Amino acid sequence: MHYDVFNGDADGIIALLQLRKAEPKRSTLVTGVKRDIKLLDKVCARHDVSGVTVLDVSMEKNIDPLYTLIDRDVPVFYCDHHRAGEVPQADNFTALIDLDPHTCTSLLINKHLGGQFAVWAVVGAYGDNMFASADALAEQVGISSEKREFLKELGTLINYNGYGATLGDLHIEPAELFVQLMQYSSPFDLLEDKASPYYTLKEGYAEDLLQVDALTASYDSDVAKVFELPCEPWARRISGVFGNSLANQSPDKAHAVLTLNEKGQDYTVSVRAPLNNRTGADEICAAFPTGGGRKAAAGINQLPISTKAEFIHKLESFYS
Repeated sequence: MHYDVFNGDADGIIALLQLRKAEPKRSTLVTGVKRDIKLLDKVCARHDVSGVTVLDVSMEKNIDPLYTLIDRDVPVFYCDHHRAGEVPQADNFTALIDLDPHTCTSLLINKHLGGQFAVWAVVGAYGDNMFASADALAEQVGISSEKREFLKELGTLINYNGYGATLGDLHIEPAELFVQLMQYSSPFDLLEDKASPYYTLKEGYAEDLLQVDALTASYDSDVAKVFELPCEPWARRISGVFGNSLANQSPDKAHAVLTLNEKGQDYTVSVRAPLNNRTGADEICAAFPTGGGRKAAAGINQLPISTKAEFIHKLESFYS
């Protein structure tokens, strides 16, 4: 059995969608909420693995099970743009890794496929907050500004759907959302179909946004801004897209969104580097035990409340 392993956000889903439209393959889908990135352990536990495709999850966080699969002589194709660490060299291993802060996995797969499904790649790039790169590709393939706005909204909604502590927080489980999206030849077909996941996510997003309007920053300086969200499903769902929105509104500032976890002892953290200086988010988050990500956007799964001041100091000092 072939296994398709992918991040449950827009970039991971749309990267796999492009690949499977170009190269149809019967496979078992392995994914989860956006922050569930240690996915290869789930594959290593299986004994029916004939091949693995891994998209948009950090190699650094999956290196041990990756080596296990390589040692078992399982062919692995790996495409990503997060912190990679050591990249294995083996005859049964193919890696497309690019840490450029202006690219994402959907764009890497688009290049790999020679632009066969470039309109879908634009959706993935918009969803990963790569607006400039998405605009450039949209311009290249002749998508009008009006149509771009829909693709941007769709990418944002798919990305929004990936955020949550558990699958129960999400409107549509990522594996199911991938299956639903695969039924559409073009992203624009979702707009025409009133029963499409676009409308389900649009409604949920609008409801969650109403909660955001009442938020004020808990920390605000010339270089960084921090928001704290309560332990609520809406807060977990909106946290990542809210961080992206803040980054787009104030491109010279770094932003962090801290969402209180269930036991009230720590936060889930989303960090966005300034759009005009897309670097450092991964370094800041990796300084904490459960942190990681990429240069422009990163996160911490469990930041103890007692270390909040230390985190804010690192955020502030890095960009000062």
